[in-house]
Amino acid sequence: MRHLMIPADKARLCADAIRFLSVDAVEKANSGHPGLPMGAADCAFALWGNYLSFNPEDPAWPNRDRFVLSAGHGSTLLYSLLHLFGYDLSLDELKNFRQWGSKTPGHPEYGHTVGVEVTTGPLGQGFANGVGMALASQMAAERFNTDEFSPIDHTVYALIGDGDLQEGISYEAAALAGHLKLGNLVYIYDSNSITIEGKTGLAWSENIVGRFEACGWHVQEIDGHDYGQIIAAIGAAKAENVRPSIIIATTHIAFGSPAKQDSSGAHGSPLGAAEIAATRENLGWPHAPFVIPEEVREICQIRIDEQKQKYSSWQRGFEVWHAENPDKSKIWDEMWNKHLPANLLDELLATVAGKDGATRSLSGAVLQKVAALVPALVGGSADLSPSNNSDIKGSASVQAGSFGGRNLHFGIREHAMGAVVNGMSLYGCFIPYGATFLVFSDYCRPSIRLSALMKLKAIFIFTHDSFFVGEDGPTHQPIEHVASLRLIPGLQVIRPADGMETAMAWMAAVQYEGPTVLILTRQKLPVIERSNTFAPVDVLRGGYVVSTPETSPDVVIMASGSEVHVAVEAAAALGAEGIKARIVSIPCLETFREQSADYRAAVLPAGVPRVAFEAGRGESWGRLIGCDGLFIGIEHFGASAPDKVLAEQFGFTTPQVTEKIKTFLS
Repeated sequence: MRHLMIPADKARLCADAIRFLSVDAVEKANSGHPGLPMGAADCAFALWGNYLSFNPEDPAWPNRDRFVLSAGHGSTLLYSLLHLFGYDLSLDELKNFRQWGSKTPGHPEYGHTVGVEVTTGPLGQGFANGVGMALASQMAAERFNTDEFSPIDHTVYALIGDGDLQEGISYEAAALAGHLKLGNLVYIYDSNSITIEGKTGLAWSENIVGRFEACGWHVQEIDGHDYGQIIAAIGAAKAENVRPSIIIATTHIAFGSPAKQDSSGAHGSPLGAAEIAATRENLGWPHAPFVIPEEVREICQIRIDEQKQKYSSWQRGFEVWHAENPDKSKIWDEMWNKHLPANLLDELLATVAGKDGATRSLSGAVLQKVAALVPALVGGSADLSPSNNSDIKGSASVQAGSFGGRNLHFGIREHAMGAVVNGMSLYGCFIPYGATFLVFSDYCRPSIRLSALMKLKAIFIFTHDSFFVGEDGPTHQPIEHVASLRLIPGLQVIRPADGMETAMAWMAAVQYEGPTVLILTRQKLPVIERSNTFAPVDVLRGGYVVSTPETSPDVVIMASGSEVHVAVEAAAALGAEGIKARIVSIPCLETFREQSADYRAAVLPAGVPRVAFEAGRGESWGRLIGCDGLFIGIEHFGASAPDKVLAEQFGFTTPQVTEKIKTFLS
């Protein structure tokens, strides 16, 4: 059934309902941002009421259109839309906006509120997330669509604001989207020229039309309150299938408010009772707070019913497609369910069995096996794949018009890479990864934090993990980065010591229901010899005993990554002097700390002095070594010199480490 466009007067009625639901929710909470929902309501309703494909009864439908509210501070706009269009978000939840336990927090949160596609906190993130979704959609369509039926043929929409476009991440993501010609991407820019401090002209005079045309986008300019222009612009954007589209909609923040329209005072503060009353009178809205006219309900219900019919039609087509395309159907099921084969662990271990080398190289070998067995895995690097060993060999590069490959090229855009990876994970179907040097993880950090907040299955590969990078000098030598990443709740940070641990790190990454960071070396490492009682699955506990004396140890030496083999050598030197050392590898502190008290006590026996050894800052080890333990690390920036010289200068050679431990024990 083809939907007939809602008449302008009916659309205005519905837009006003959205405005006042938003205004009333902010007023009741005495907190929030009423200006954006009031100004963007016309565009938002035009989209949802006429174009957006959705089913409130199946919010995870793979072929739904995605709607990203990148300007997340205007959350009541989205909550009002979700309520009016049948999602499980009651009017009481809008009345409890920003309150403890409500489904309507200050910014939309993925996984917390039904229908919210992404947690958009820092401005610009949602812009880049949408690019990731659109890219994933094109890649899925290439894999699954046939001449007879297209399981994937939807559009990714976003509502963006001035703040999104001022953040640099939006430029990176826009340039990538334009290069890839993501014609399934449509952004509505709520251009109200107001930020917290006042007019955007205080700090911004950019030619936005010129910027997006230069990036290869289809650009339209409209009056964001003219329903006819909005409808025509969205239609033209949907028809443009070889360029991403941006609709620059000039709007009035706090539209309809006699005293607050076009002022920064409406950005982040309630209008106040008197001004709300004046706005109701100005817009001809006689209804009490949170009252929705029955006519609005009826208009939205008609739209819901039409969308359910479209959904049912898709389901019938999909059932036929699934039956008639067994090969594609098998891959569909595996990818959307993130299926892992039963033999994956054994295959990964066999790939690197007995092999030494830099863990970045060993990771590259394991990556090939993961890719061969897990079709959902895709990814790329921020122009560093030869150094990160992050290409999937034998697979094509993803480029404009050719989305069947698995190798992504993000360019030198770490900010956008992190958010695009998140967008691809949010989309479903794929397990994405992004790679760069560890020292550049600072550029990815906001995205990594949001990935952890949303519990996304995303993988970040960070190589060149310490001052052992060598001659490139302190700008390229991470010191504080591992410790700082470990501070992010829910992030799995793994620093493997050799090939076996690298294989297990990848296993942990694809199993984990959340993001993983793999911390990998540039320099070669030997194979670690372990006790006869060791089993590879012990690595999945985050920490385990590598070797231990037959009698009670005099000291426990903990280490991660490239320092484990030095700790093993130091233990041998200590043993020659009658000091018995237990060596414990802890590739993932977070996972180890989550183990049972009994397991942790078995690995780190009480009353035995503890040493932690890592080529970085030591704050994250404090809970394991205690107040009386010793940390051997580096608390200053590096220097430019060969890695072996730096090891000597910074006290990381085996004799130096051995001497420090002896001094500590004495």
